[in-house]
Amino acid sequence: MPEIFRTRDVVVFGLGIAYPVAINGPLTQNGWAGGQGLSWVDSSLDEFRVGFSDGGRGAGFALWGSNEDSDQLTALTGYQVAYGHLIMGSGSWLLATSTYEQYTYASRLAGPLVPITYTAKEKLYWSLRGLFTNEDEWTLSGDPRAPNVDPVAFVVQIPSALTESYITVQTTL
Repeated sequence: MPEIFRTRDVVVFGLGIAYPVAINGPLTQNGWAGGQGLSWVDSSLDEFRVGFSDGGRGAGFALWGSNEDSDQLTALTGYQVAYGHLIMGSGSWLLATSTYEQYTYASRLAGPLVPITYTAKEKLYWSLRGLFTNEDEWTLSGDPRAPNVDPVAFVVQIPSALTESYITVQTTL
């Protein structure tokens, strides 16, 4: 099998729907990783606008990161942030990504860090930081929206040394 180059946060194997959307202030100020979960936010303009997802269904995911290594020293360097838009994926995608929670919610808060174990066919949700996770962080954090019963993806292949720590998922956005 040929080598799959993993120089991006997301490696796409099966396409869903992709389209440009405007981004809100926190995305512009902080940047984002490819695979970042996104939610719709209000806008006073006639446009589709997204921000970081904080759990729940969300709108989709950022297809490319705002500052990926593959974009350095190219015409794409910084263009998404400069123009205030990104390409969002929604629908059903098959992809490998490095953008997922690697440590449990409780251990990220109080330490020491405890790795999350993923299994094939497992449901994934958006974490409170908008990353793929198998934990219901709404319930764990005491969020009044709990429980989170709306998965955004399923695990196809677990992260390992063979996949260079990427997790392969089938989205359900």
